[in-house]
Amino acid sequence: MKIGFIGLGNMGAPMAANLAKTHDVVGFDTVAVPEGLTLADNAADAATDADVVITMLPNGDILRAVAFDIHAVMKAGAVHLDCSTVDVESARAVATQAKAAGLQAVDAPVSGGIGGATNGTLTFMAGGTADAFGIVQPLFDIMGQKAVHCGDAGNGQAAKICNNMILGVTMIATSEAFVLADKLGLDRQAMFDVVSTSSGYSWSMNAYCPAPGIGPQSPADNDYQPGFAAELMLKDLNLSQMAAEAADADTPMGHAARDLYAQFVENEDGIGKDFSAMLPRFEKRTRG
Repeated sequence: MKIGFIGLGNMGAPMAANLAKTHDVVGFDTVAVPEGLTLADNAADAATDADVVITMLPNGDILRAVAFDIHAVMKAGAVHLDCSTVDVESARAVATQAKAAGLQAVDAPVSGGIGGATNGTLTFMAGGTADAFGIVQPLFDIMGQKAVHCGDAGNGQAAKICNNMILGVTMIATSEAFVLADKLGLDRQAMFDVVSTSSGYSWSMNAYCPAPGIGPQSPADNDYQPGFAAELMLKDLNLSQMAAEAADADTPMGHAARDLYAQFVENEDGIGKDFSAMLPRFEKRTRG
């Protein structure tokens, strides 16, 4: 299969490298020049004659601009597989544009971070037709460990932002609970042993505990160096609130989480730290 891959940053480069082990991959990026990949001079060249064109881009505006460039040169029936995390509206607009150009489209944002991209263990949440999903399924098998077809165009993005809204809210609640436990004189290990095996358990507590030295290894044990940066959580929470506004959905906890991460990233010292660094943030604060 001939693959064009546009967007070779921290996530895109290792994903493309994994595909290049078994497929013909031509990549393009406006900044990054990773070694070991065949590179094109521009996005359109990377997309020409490809069976599948994969995009991994920063936001919806850039995705729309790149889609405009590549759809005009992609061969009939080819698939535009977008693995960016963008707003639902942009994902659906690109899918509509692809259909009008005689192409197929799948929006498939990922979960698993740079480690998952490198190791080929990402999870994909995919929106699009069943036929298009079937075409790119073998590529998901190379780049990841799981791919879930979530329904029509845009539903991959919808699943990603709903999941990460839950994650942002639960990480804040987990961090708050540890700080409250500290102030009540409850040992952190004892709290973990109780919560991780009772009704308060969550991925934030059990797999990614924000308290250093408690539970499995996590960024908290590495001075909160990011596995998933706080500014990326803020991006996803902003997307969740854009979607909630468009859909007229009441999401007060998601809104509050967005505001807290915005304060942390934009006005405090959160940028460049893992999103679980909310715990030391709350440690510094009092109720007033």
